[in-house]
Amino acid sequence: MTKPSTVGILAEPFLYEWQVRAIERLQREADVTIPLVVVNSSTEEYDAESWNKKSRLEFEDVRQFFKIAQRERAWAFVLAERTLGRVAGDDQKRWHRHSIENIDCLADAEHVRCTPLADGNWNELPDDVVDRLAADCDVVVRFGFGLIRGDVLTAPEYGVVSFHPADIRRYRGMGPPVAFHDGRTRAGSTLQRLDESIDGGEIVAYEDVSISNCHTLWEVFDRLAALQVDLLTRGISNLQDPTFDPAVVPDHQLGEFYSRDLRRSGAFAGRILAKNCTGRLQRRLERSQSSNRIVEYLSRWTN
Repeated sequence: MTKPSTVGILAEPFLYEWQVRAIERLQREADVTIPLVVVNSSTEEYDAESWNKKSRLEFEDVRQFFKIAQRERAWAFVLAERTLGRVAGDDQKRWHRHSIENIDCLADAEHVRCTPLADGNWNELPDDVVDRLAADCDVVVRFGFGLIRGDVLTAPEYGVVSFHPADIRRYRGMGPPVAFHDGRTRAGSTLQRLDESIDGGEIVAYEDVSISNCHTLWEVFDRLAALQVDLLTRGISNLQDPTFDPAVVPDHQLGEFYSRDLRRSGAFAGRILAKNCTGRLQRRLERSQSSNRIVEYLSRWTN
């Protein structure tokens, strides 16, 4: 096998800030180019950047809440809490959205839009797109298109790699919500080479981090996103090492699969919502106490 030097990107019409940073670091620190970006054209079009500027609730937010509640049931209240937090100033910049056409590090790549062939929760890419990825890319990074299967997984020489924000040997399916719900003090992220299982692919890179001082679920997601910025370069560098063998996890060592249906239950969503609200109050109290200590110290120093 030749050393992977060309990387393709599968994306929605936007990327999050942490994904952009991960690609920039990959280009800066690994000897790779990005010739092709495949964009999911089945996703509803909207101005991605407008999501970054929310400073007040609008009628559209109320309409979206009821729309989401029909699908997500109790989990809609957890998502509403996140929106209220953002309006109140909890702005997590790693989750800002950037339209694909506005991302400088992808400006030199060819952008191809395609509509996946959907079968339930799974998506397959059209043959012509798979052929382009095979011809132009040694390895593909999945940042969009949901669950994918079919020829695209084996068409590039080094396959398709994707992040799962948890250790697949403990939490498959939902990762951070279950770890936060369970009160774990550490959480990790897996960069895996995909196969046609759910979170059962080969481990290309893995790292964990302390989440003991994360007050909300959203802080857990943010901390794992920071981890993934570094992890992408490490994973591609691993694939460039001819002595590297991705870790194959036997089925009996894979973690329990947690379906998204779990988060829609009142008991699960209610616990997450309670922990988020309590965590926000605790964080405010800690900041207030810290500010008081600083004021007290300055007062003593100036007197």
